[in-house]
Amino acid sequence: MWSLTGVQYARAVGGRPPGSGPCGGRVDSPPATARDDHRPWRPRSTPRSRRLLELGHILNDQPRIVIIGAGPCGLGCARELEGLGHKNWHLVERAPHAGGLASSVTDPRGFTWDHGGHVVFSHFGEFDRLLDEVMGDDVHRHERSSYIRFDDRWVPYPFQNNLRYLPNEVAYECMLGLIEAPGGDPTTDFATWMRATFGDGITKHFMEPYNFKVWATPTDRMQSMWIGERVAVIDYKRALKGLISQEDDVAWGPNNTFVFPAMGGTGEIYRRLALKLEEHISYNRSLVSVDAGTKTLRFEDGSEEGYDILISTMPIDLLVGVVQNAPVPLREAAKDLEHNGVYMVGIGYEAPLKDDMSWSYYPQDTTPFYRSTNFAKYSPSNVPDSDTARYSAYMTETSYSGYKPTSREGLEEDVEAGLRAAGAVEGRPEVASMHLEDIPYAYPVPTLKRDAALATIHPWLMERGIYSRGRFGSWRYEMGNMDHAVKMGVDVARRVVKDAPEELWSLPDE
Repeated sequence: MWSLTGVQYARAVGGRPPGSGPCGGRVDSPPATARDDHRPWRPRSTPRSRRLLELGHILNDQPRIVIIGAGPCGLGCARELEGLGHKNWHLVERAPHAGGLASSVTDPRGFTWDHGGHVVFSHFGEFDRLLDEVMGDDVHRHERSSYIRFDDRWVPYPFQNNLRYLPNEVAYECMLGLIEAPGGDPTTDFATWMRATFGDGITKHFMEPYNFKVWATPTDRMQSMWIGERVAVIDYKRALKGLISQEDDVAWGPNNTFVFPAMGGTGEIYRRLALKLEEHISYNRSLVSVDAGTKTLRFEDGSEEGYDILISTMPIDLLVGVVQNAPVPLREAAKDLEHNGVYMVGIGYEAPLKDDMSWSYYPQDTTPFYRSTNFAKYSPSNVPDSDTARYSAYMTETSYSGYKPTSREGLEEDVEAGLRAAGAVEGRPEVASMHLEDIPYAYPVPTLKRDAALATIHPWLMERGIYSRGRFGSWRYEMGNMDHAVKMGVDVARRVVKDAPEELWSLPDE
């Protein structure tokens, strides 16, 4: 089992580790003067020494758990381990900060940007309690106001629920397609499912072009078992009622109401959480090798670390790539996992915030991005000096992949022009800032081969005490939100400590 390290000794007794006394001797060494009797010297029993002894027993009795990645899943797992009284854990993060895909950055001009379009909503009490613990009242609460840009007009989201905003001939085509649609079979590919569910009109005008812009993957290569809460499914009767009554239908979806940190962007949640756990976290360490036989991790800086249980939140295909002597079927399965990348381009304007939209979608090829977020509305602190009377900010996302190559050269200028051309930004306001973040792992694509690949990889890893969880650790987009990631972290901590069943994660066919 694992012994108490010098650093753990120091933390336990509140002083120096063994061997680091003022003169280089042990802190608990006997005095230099000779004793008057010949009894052997023994350290005094003090509260500090008793605390050390107690912690040593705890650590020696507990398996060593190493967590890879300080994103929502890794931090959620670490927090739960602490709550369960499990002290023998260590979290390793390759970046110089916590947050992972939920990180935020402030550019040189003072604009704050997220790594993609995040809003905070929850399906789970564990995430709600975490948010309350670290943020308290330091959040803004919003009702969603989202639209689709279609030609020269704004259509309320969801598109398929608000056909009355479309040109008459397009609305008729979409309505007729809904009526004639036979209904989608979730076992088919995504392209077939869309046409069977929505008909030709909605699929042609919105679903097909928009989803290709998001996924950067042909939709006939994707499965449709992941849909769930991700796509608003509507029957023709509801669509027809909205068309005739001229009433908006905008309340669909779990993110109809959401919160956002009052300062620091989404990343502020995980920055604060990491501070509570910082004694167990090390940064700037990239994992390069896993020896599943000896249970040894090797890092890019040359250091090594042993483990009894490994909880990884890094992309599972990359994890397989660093496992020594992984069998060929495992490596071949990892090759079947596909993902896209996203360029986040933030444009800060020296123009007041007037736009009341939360975010907008853009299915047309003429706009380089698939979504823009009115980031100053989320929180005034996202602009310099929180001055929304002077500044506004739009955060955009543009996907890329082998199926959809996208050059980053000149992308900021193209995005800024696209915002104005689409009508998201009026006139020609002065640009105060342009900022680009390249996110190479953005969406784990639910391809037709995904489930078979995961059914090969996950069991092999778990048989060896390796649990791959989180957005890219599980590689399941249908459980890829922040609250899902935190919940997976909580659940896997309970599994390895208490042998409790996981409530969220499972293999796709379970």
